Amino acid sequence: MTTEISASGSLSGIRVIEAGQLLAGPFAATLMGDQGADVIKVEAPGAGDPMRAWGRTDGDSLWWPVVGRNKRSVTLNLREEEGQEIFLRLVAEADIVVENFRPGTFEKWGLSYERLKEVNPGIILVRVSGYGQTGPYSHRAGYGSIGEAMGGLRYILGDPDRQPARAGISIGDSLAAMHACVGALSALQHRNVTGEGQVVDASIYESVLAMMESLVTEWDVAQYQRERTGAILPNVAPSNVYPTKDGQLILIAANQDTVFSRLADAMGHPEWSAPGHEYSTHVGRGKAQTELDDLISAWTSTLVADELLELMSSGGVPAGRIYRAADMLEDPHFQARDSIVEVPDQTFGQLKMQNVVPKMSLTPGTIRWTGPDLGQHNEDVYDDLLGIDSEARADLAQRGII
Repeated sequence: MTTEISASGSLSGIRVIEAGQLLAGPFAATLMGDQGADVIKVEAPGAGDPMRAWGRTDGDSLWWPVVGRNKRSVTLNLREEEGQEIFLRLVAEADIVVENFRPGTFEKWGLSYERLKEVNPGIILVRVSGYGQTGPYSHRAGYGSIGEAMGGLRYILGDPDRQPARAGISIGDSLAAMHACVGALSALQHRNVTGEGQVVDASIYESVLAMMESLVTEWDVAQYQRERTGAILPNVAPSNVYPTKDGQLILIAANQDTVFSRLADAMGHPEWSAPGHEYSTHVGRGKAQTELDDLISAWTSTLVADELLELMSSGGVPAGRIYRAADMLEDPHFQARDSIVEVPDQTFGQLKMQNVVPKMSLTPGTIRWTGPDLGQHNEDVYDDLLGIDSEARADLAQRGII
């Protein structure tokens, strides 16, 4: 049952060993797999990644096919010395290792970076954790939600009269994964020049912190603390969601002076952008934010959504619907760019999911297959790559090693 590993993409020829679970580490490997890397996912025998059980179906997960796509699955017990020795054999054939266990776990299993280097001096070890590999909190258990709180995101999400909200996705894990992927590719380029591997230490809280714009600097210089502001950014106007005559909500972002002048023209009030008017400057519009939003809402309520969007488009004013999945599937722009693709799946037959991002002009990535069954590629990897024959594999399986 040898799997065809021919892949397009700029990372074709790069082999990644993923030893992780849930989202933060695995999504980093997914991003590399989307760009052509051969990702071998190492999972515990009998159980596998908990993501295999997450998702909105009666039985099979609809999340696993997405996060597990473009990966080969092998089972391996890293808690046993024999399993650790097999893992080191995989490392010897790899370029990158991704792990997201609590710091110290790999060391406890005899898989420290120093040990990995002994079998592969050029190996790049990508480590994703809640708090990083060093510091007084490093050994604490850290989930994405805790990193979002510590990194400053949770405090500013939601309405000002309520407790902090959360994003409806695991944004902390995903941000850590993206930074881990950037680190892996940076380390790969360094290795291309010097031949040296290194450790990439990506923490969830710092990955969130990196996206917090000037939040820390504003406090450091002016003791200004950003607060929860609901659907708006304070003093950035107009940039909000506005109602339409047919009961839809349209987001209009016209906070730049030149763009606001075009919105004012479309609304029949060119004088609002004339020099000297209180709305003509960014600062002035920020001070009159609530008043201006009320005026725009009153105007958009006289137009149906399609009419409003056409008017904004023709006037060069950024505007758009707030999309749900059904809107995405019907939208001609999504269709023209293949933003969502239908791919074969061994459980569901066909599945629609988001395509590879970003689009590369010369080396486009592809979705070659969806999330595999647990241990589906044991024969491919252990026989073809490591030369472990069927009799030896059967013995290892019987003893719970693979």
